[in-house]
Amino acid sequence: MVKPNPMATQQLPLFPPSGAKPKLPAPPTRGVTQIAPDAPLAGNSSLAAGIGAFHQHMLQLGWSPHTIQAFGGDLNLFRKFNDANIALAEITTDTLARFLHWLRYDRGVPCKPKSYQRRLTTLKVFFAWLKQIQILFDDPAAPIAHQPVTSALPDILYADQIEKLVAAARSMRDPSTSLRTGAEKSDPRPYLLVTLLLATGIKKSETMAIRLSDLDVANTASPTLYIRYDDAKKRFKERKLKLPADFADSLAGYRERYAPREHLFECTARNLEYVLTDLAKLAGLGETVSFESLRWTSAVRDFQTGMSEDHLRQKMGLSTITWEESGDRIRRLAAKAL
Repeated sequence: MVKPNPMATQQLPLFPPSGAKPKLPAPPTRGVTQIAPDAPLAGNSSLAAGIGAFHQHMLQLGWSPHTIQAFGGDLNLFRKFNDANIALAEITTDTLARFLHWLRYDRGVPCKPKSYQRRLTTLKVFFAWLKQIQILFDDPAAPIAHQPVTSALPDILYADQIEKLVAAARSMRDPSTSLRTGAEKSDPRPYLLVTLLLATGIKKSETMAIRLSDLDVANTASPTLYIRYDDAKKRFKERKLKLPADFADSLAGYRERYAPREHLFECTARNLEYVLTDLAKLAGLGETVSFESLRWTSAVRDFQTGMSEDHLRQKMGLSTITWEESGDRIRRLAAKAL
């Protein structure tokens, strides 16, 4: 249904102010039909015009070329299945259902579960955007259930395993309480690393990118970490995270031992992987400890303590699209851990 909207041109974030021309990066050439809207978008605009407008919207938001290409290809496939001149307001839930059925059963080309999931996500994002900017009254994709691909769940640590891991790390930091035999030298790095990953859930690449200037321990009772990105397209992942309450003390001991100059960890990622592997063996946890398992463990712990899904998504630095699958995995892991 078309909603009367004489001010539509002012509500579309993808259009520049009057008289100005948008400065956009060069669009990808594969999988995307370039259709720039010459007139304000409305409910009676064609599907092709809507796709063109959405393409400009993705560019202005700085989405990655891969995402723009994938979404563009999905929408063009939907356009070819229908009449390209069909009005946006004429597209119904039944229209989408017929397209999805065709993808899975009648197209003649196998549609892998992940491809199907992404194409459904594309439709949901596209039509949710059309409703948001008041081109459509109703979102025809909203009633269609999203069935995430059931993939193997990652390893996580349970409460007793976390206790063993932290105790092992503490014993390496404080040899007087060591689980080992002999007079090993104190090593504060395993404890700093493990407590950092469990508290923040950051990725390996983010861990390696931490600069000393990204750490704020001025308030020793509430230290924080700033995750920053040099790439402008990844700025949405930047965030401020709480660190463990004892992080300031851990950091002081670590800096005294390792004397880092610019980055927190001035070694290779492989070195830190070895640290986690050795620590897991010391704690009797086999091969269950890694950057990935600690990231998912952190997320599940936050979920179980009542952190909202949107807050958790932002803490993990995930887009709303990526959260579709990640959120499902966290919910399944949390249920499994009960």
